Amino acid sequence: MDPVSSEPLLMRLGRHSARHRKGYVLTWAVLVVLGFVTSLGLLGGSSLFDRLETGDIVAPGQAQTARDLVTATDEGALQVVGRVDGADPTDSAVARAAAGLVERLEAVDGVGAVTGPVPAPDGSDSFLVTVEVGSEIGGPVQDEVAEVLREDGAELLAPYDAELSVGGTGLLVDDVVDQIKSDLTRGEGIALPLSLLVMVFVFGGFLAAGLPIVGAIASISGALAILFGFSYLLDLDATVVNIVTVMGLALCIDYGLLLVSRFREELSSTTDVEEAVGAAVATAGRTVLFSALIVGISLSGLMVFEAPIMRAIGAAGVSVVAVALVVALTLVPALCAMGASRLVRRRGAEAAPEEGVFSRLARVVQRAPVLTTVVSVAVLLLLAVPALGLRLTASGVELLPADAEQRVFAERLEEDYPALASPGVTLVAQADEAQAAGLARQLADVPGVTRVDPPRTLGPLPDDVAAPGSDPDGPGLVSIGLHTEGTAMDDPAREVAETLRDADLGVPTWVSGQTASLQDFTDSVMDRAPWAALWIAGATFLLLFLLTGSVVIPVKALLLNIVSLGASLGILVWAFQDGALGGLLGFDSTGGIESVIPLLVLAFGFGLSMDYEVFLLARVIELHEQGADDDTAVRVGLQRSGRIITSAAAIMVIVFSGFAAGQMLVIKQTGFALAVAVLIDATIVRMVIVPATMTMLGRWNWWAPGWMKRIHARYGVSEHSSPVRAEPAPVSR
Repeated sequence: MDPVSSEPLLMRLGRHSARHRKGYVLTWAVLVVLGFVTSLGLLGGSSLFDRLETGDIVAPGQAQTARDLVTATDEGALQVVGRVDGADPTDSAVARAAAGLVERLEAVDGVGAVTGPVPAPDGSDSFLVTVEVGSEIGGPVQDEVAEVLREDGAELLAPYDAELSVGGTGLLVDDVVDQIKSDLTRGEGIALPLSLLVMVFVFGGFLAAGLPIVGAIASISGALAILFGFSYLLDLDATVVNIVTVMGLALCIDYGLLLVSRFREELSSTTDVEEAVGAAVATAGRTVLFSALIVGISLSGLMVFEAPIMRAIGAAGVSVVAVALVVALTLVPALCAMGASRLVRRRGAEAAPEEGVFSRLARVVQRAPVLTTVVSVAVLLLLAVPALGLRLTASGVELLPADAEQRVFAERLEEDYPALASPGVTLVAQADEAQAAGLARQLADVPGVTRVDPPRTLGPLPDDVAAPGSDPDGPGLVSIGLHTEGTAMDDPAREVAETLRDADLGVPTWVSGQTASLQDFTDSVMDRAPWAALWIAGATFLLLFLLTGSVVIPVKALLLNIVSLGASLGILVWAFQDGALGGLLGFDSTGGIESVIPLLVLAFGFGLSMDYEVFLLARVIELHEQGADDDTAVRVGLQRSGRIITSAAAIMVIVFSGFAAGQMLVIKQTGFALAVAVLIDATIVRMVIVPATMTMLGRWNWWAPGWMKRIHARYGVSEHSSPVRAEPAPVSR
């Protein structure tokens, strides 16, 4: 047999990347430039950020049906609103200036109806001018109208010392996208320099520390390019960009750290750079491969859900994990080969000694493994208690910082012009004029309803929209807005929506609005959650079994993940829903957690925790394979992997904290929750509970039924040690 063909595939890939290092690096350099140029629109044309959307979280149900019916029958245009404060609209000179402004707005190509001046209902010196600008958010008509309002309005109203502000739904969406871009820049600006400093400390040199950072930049480029492509296939919510990009950034640094560290370890015992790179990819690269598969499986579980935003995050997330994996297995090894002569001179970061802080920690844990396990799990369960009071919400303008221009505009407009306030609940009904009038009177008596808007005629029932319960031969559609106390996410709106969903109002009806959309989303999640959990748990169990040959280790890992993620959600609820960290993190609590966050924490957090599980197990199994007894394998395995796990976790926490420092509430919650999940997993779980439970179980760690052992012998990983460096088994002490 050809000796090359008998080598592991990953070792051959490592050799190839080392032998053709310049080609790999040049190819990646071109791909990175193309990724940034394409996704950011640097050569003209649309960019990723131009194609983002934002709105209610939707899933199949009444709210989606109502939304589809309204969209199909009502060509309502977006409005740009100009508000003038400090000028009396009844004054003849002010009225002439306002009329002049209206004329200039009507002269803009593509503008629909222009209304104004509309005086404030309380008689104060304030009025509005509203302009219909079509249905395209961020379109040229919207931008030109906003410019005319700001510039021409300021010019015409200058003599009256009036304050002019401009807002509207389209401008609000633009504000959200701009905030996303700002938070992305801020997060990367914090994460990359601090991550570099951590790795300089770990590796003892800038070159070794810089290699994972270069890989991370490649990952960011790939993530943005993939999301740009997905924007043509899926409606991408603006928050998806930061969530997916930060995941790719964190994983790429993690994987680069592991590979560079293992390469230096291999290089310390051979002068053949290709051999060292091949061995690093064959060992650490296999760990990275298993980790990426598990993370990808976790994120693919999001695609089981019906909500488009969850499917978009799942699909984009899996793709970005694939980019991080390819970067780790091709670009980082090639960079290691290029810098080998300088890396080998700095021997302070090679293989960890058998004795050190982590082995001493393991000894302490191993003296009382049962007590350690019970106390640690009890602490995690206590931290998880607040999660029992989890309350989901779907914020609107509250996602933006309190001082954001469009949030301030929207909140002031709703307060001062209540007739223009959006209804908390909207009812779409198939009813004629008389039925609609009777329905409006009936709705006014529903507990919690403070005001009912007059019925608005939409048109005939569309043929291309599936509307369960509708009458094909019945009358057309009407829309009725219901106002309640507080916001659309407060209890009165939720109770009204719930009442109407279950009520028989005599005609076919569909309830929509933020709270109805949230209820449909929650119901859909609960319906699909068991299937997603089954897929993630089953596939993860299979991969860990193929890696370890054990049934016990995968089951234990899954159970510990449930407990640690519960603790993370508990801390998230305490910090954000209860508002305990509002002052420290700079936010006002909305009284709940954004609806997508728990799913993201469970999917992303599960994958990341398994990341460290694989890092630790790979070393323990390697030592076990060399003949070490169980306790020694655990102790020395923790010592050899502890530095990498804690360093990777520190970098992950930095990356996620950088995004938690952003201003968008959903990004802040995601960054905080994932930082907490990584911190808990890398400390309490990986450093304490896992060594304790492995010590308790002893040889039972490796148990599996005979038929499964035969499957592992044929299809599983059977060799974990370095293919070029032989090590004696550690001595039990």
